[in-house]
Amino acid sequence: MTRYHGFLLLAFVAVWTWAAIEPSYPHDWLLENYLVFFFVPVILLTGRYFRLSGLSYTLITTFMSLHVVGSHFTYAEVPFGYVLQHWFEADRNMYDRLVHLAFGLLLAYPMRELLLRVAKASGVWGYVLPMAMVLAFSAFYEIIEWLVAVRVAPQAGLAFLGAQGDVWDGQKDMLLAFLGATLTMFIVALINWRYDPKFTADLRASLKIEHNDKPLGEEALREMLKNRRNDSP
Repeated sequence: MTRYHGFLLLAFVAVWTWAAIEPSYPHDWLLENYLVFFFVPVILLTGRYFRLSGLSYTLITTFMSLHVVGSHFTYAEVPFGYVLQHWFEADRNMYDRLVHLAFGLLLAYPMRELLLRVAKASGVWGYVLPMAMVLAFSAFYEIIEWLVAVRVAPQAGLAFLGAQGDVWDGQKDMLLAFLGATLTMFIVALINWRYDPKFTADLRASLKIEHNDKPLGEEALREMLKNRRNDSP
């Protein structure tokens, strides 16, 4: 762990400690922090074997801090959300909308780094797949919210959902996450277009179909069965 990594960890611990002191709804605070209890150790442990860039860790820390602030007040009652509500002349606290936008805006780049280094994504796919991952994780979280909300006390469930009476809340949250990821990938693409001389060539290469390309599905299965018969004694 570098000095900067230690600074990020201490900063998050400070925010988390503040958020853990007398939260508005203790049961909702616990529900919101189950993800923190899971992902923070995972990030720390995997960092020993696969270290992300300082930028990625900064973005992750910022998002996690926004999340635990929401857990302290509940997303529907964060004071800054009322400020946003006034600015946008909305009929609800807007903090949860901000955090879902931030999910895509802040986490799309760490996902891109992971895909480029582990899955070897390149060209167009280095921009499209992070957006798809953000949308998939956002949808998965909405499913988790539903499963949890129907199994806990009604008051805690409503606080955890944070829908504030909007029947399309989940769909709007996913859309904001996707828009945030799209904006981030657009910015990254602009930077690469400006400074990477191979940018255009990589985009074309990622969409090129090789001459020896073959269909998969039943044809791939037929080939595997054929090879298995040939390899058998």
